[in-house]
Amino acid sequence: MDILILGIGNVLWADEGFGVRVVETLQQCYQFPDNVSVLDGGTQGLFLLPYVQTTRRLLILDAIDYGLAAGTFKIVLNEAVPQFMGVKKLSLHQTGFQEVLAAARLLGQYPDELVLIGVQPASLEYGEDLSPVVRAQVMPAVQLTLEQLARWDVNFQSVLGGTCDIG
Repeated sequence: MDILILGIGNVLWADEGFGVRVVETLQQCYQFPDNVSVLDGGTQGLFLLPYVQTTRRLLILDAIDYGLAAGTFKIVLNEAVPQFMGVKKLSLHQTGFQEVLAAARLLGQYPDELVLIGVQPASLEYGEDLSPVVRAQVMPAVQLTLEQLARWDVNFQSVLGGTCDIG
């Protein structure tokens, strides 16, 4: 596949579900061409390897502890992405997406371009929904994703006439 939009995280742990909620909103509100896949990666860890191996451009949406104010976005590109995706570094997942990227590189099937759109979480409490400050960033993250797709010359269309509910 040419482009993979991948939301990762655990919706059972409040803001940890941010990436999943963004891809749910994208799937609900937009239609993409056949060369673009939108995937709820949840906490699948190494099971995501085949998807990463077969994509040319990878856009990741995730809650990342950057040490910033809650709700703050940070966009990381290409070779800098793996340092923010490891369990013992800054990612909030028990299964490290950094390991998925490392395995893809080791196997010689690594995306040409990586974009990480991360948001600083406010709450990681079990059983809670997104905190208000992070929930307010879902639609801006959708917009950042659409802007990146436009830079990649992807044509997409709204399926709901411009109004969306956040997942």
